[in-house]
Amino acid sequence: MTGNNDIKFTYTMSDSTILQLLGRQIKQMRLNINMTQKQLSQKTGVSRSIISVIENSGQGSTSSLAAILRGLEKLEILNVFITNAPVSPIQVAKLGGKIRQRASVEKQAKTNNNKALW
Repeated sequence: MTGNNDIKFTYTMSDSTILQLLGRQIKQMRLNINMTQKQLSQKTGVSRSIISVIENSGQGSTSSLAAILRGLEKLEILNVFITNAPVSPIQVAKLGGKIRQRASVEKQAKTNNNKALW
C-alpha cells in the first residue's frame, strides 16, 4: 500500500475482504512508525496474538481496535463515525417533543409498505 487513496471500499466487497483490508492498513500504520507488534502490545495492553489476528484477518473486537488506534496515535480515524445527523422536527412533533431512542418494528413495516406503493 502506497497511500490512503489506494483502497476504495465498495458494497460489492464481502465483509471478510473489508476486514482484511482494514487489518492490512493497521499493520502498515504500525510499520510506518517502526513499531513491533510486541511494542504495540505493551503500549496498548492488547495481546500480541490479538494484534496479529487483527492485522492478518481484520477479526477482533471494537475495543481492541480502539486501543490499537490509540497506541498508533491514529484515533482521529474514528472521527468519520461521528455525524451530526439532524433530528426531524416532524418526528419530534409526532413524538410529543421527545427524540426517538429506538426503531419500531411496526413503523418500519408501515414505511416499507408505503415505499412499495410509490
